[in-house]
Amino acid sequence: MRKKSFTLIFIFFFIMIIIIGCNNSIKVNSKNPITLNLWHNYGGQLRDTMDNMIDEFNETIGSENGIVINITSISGSSTLHEKLVMAANDDPGAPTLPDITSAYPKTALVLAKKGLLANLNQQFTTDELSKYIPEFLQEGQLHDDGLYVFPTAKSTEVLFVNTILFNKFASNTGVKLEDLQTIEGIIELANLYYVWTDEKTPHIENDGKMFFMADSLFNYSLLGCKQLGGDFIINNSINLHTAQYNKVWKNYFNPAALGQVAIFDGYATDLAKTGDIVCSTGSTAGISFYPTTVTYADNTTEPIELTILPYPVFEGGSKTAIQRGAGMSVIKSSKEKEHAAGIFLKWFTKPENNIRFISSTGYLPVSKEAFGELMSREIDSVSDENIKKLLIASKIMQKEYTFYIPPLFDGVDELQKQYENKLRETALEGRQAYTELLNSMDSEMSYDAVFDQMYNEIINYFP
Repeated sequence: MRKKSFTLIFIFFFIMIIIIGCNNSIKVNSKNPITLNLWHNYGGQLRDTMDNMIDEFNETIGSENGIVINITSISGSSTLHEKLVMAANDDPGAPTLPDITSAYPKTALVLAKKGLLANLNQQFTTDELSKYIPEFLQEGQLHDDGLYVFPTAKSTEVLFVNTILFNKFASNTGVKLEDLQTIEGIIELANLYYVWTDEKTPHIENDGKMFFMADSLFNYSLLGCKQLGGDFIINNSINLHTAQYNKVWKNYFNPAALGQVAIFDGYATDLAKTGDIVCSTGSTAGISFYPTTVTYADNTTEPIELTILPYPVFEGGSKTAIQRGAGMSVIKSSKEKEHAAGIFLKWFTKPENNIRFISSTGYLPVSKEAFGELMSREIDSVSDENIKKLLIASKIMQKEYTFYIPPLFDGVDELQKQYENKLRETALEGRQAYTELLNSMDSEMSYDAVFDQMYNEIINYFP
């Protein structure tokens, strides 16, 4: 019996040694350092911040755990996407994939379907994941319920207002910033602004100015339908045959055809630079590109003072805003490297570190704690007034809005481009037809003559 018991004890300890050995095999330490190559798309002012944070990690947590993060590529978002897709497809001349990379969901989906990404659920406990904004995590759950893009910094869309121009308009008409809380309010003010600017040159007819531009017409339509309780995308196709879309359409086409809203294939910041618009919806991450002065056609200049408001909502709709931004993906490799990448991601998104990363940009923190008390304290210490205004608007939205994750599927980028091009084309045709008819009809009759034709044209284009 004693011999049998000894044998069982020996087997038990032998198994435990194997288990412990296996567990240790996925751990890293300073005696056996691991180098992780990193690609990211944080250029401009974020590059210095990123460099400093990587240096800090390498000198502290990295040094303690034997992990070295080595930045091997810094590219713009589109270039990074191309490089990753080339590598995923093993195209001729494609670079070798890094260990960690910044990635938008659409890019990560390509890699995940080819089995090239590590499931990050394996590096985080349920308790650890519960500390992050749920919608931000959800956006990275791309394939087989795995977490393939970990949130590091997100963005949404807000309303940017050139207060200098708006106040001139308001002092003569009595309009208020509060009127911009709804899409309908913006369109009403666009009409008033066109009339007000047109009257400044009574000797020239119909030369009123534009008031508003949506940086992304796709997002405007997507969010508009969602706010109103409908779906713009169904079964990976655009769905325009709804009452919700009809309302979304009217609030873009009507003022666009009348010259009150921009029909422009570019960024709203380009029109803001010349004073051709007063306000626009756009990504919070675009704050660093927003101009500080207006240069008019006669070469006179005027400073821009920004007001930043939460994203406008259709009347009767729910407070819903887009969720945007890249995260980080880990390339599938050895358990040791994946474990080391997990340690880095936990450190990088630790609330105090995450706040430091986003504090000088238009990005949003990703954890509940960082979006809470830490962000409130950060707002008080921010020296850049525009960033401070942006953080205040974002904090309001985090409390009051639902963040909507755009549909993700093969071909969505092409569909977006196709829709925006067609919508601008239709609006431009309507604008030209309306302008020509003004020579023989009054404004109301001219508009009625083109509205139905253009609406039928676009909904039949996307059956």
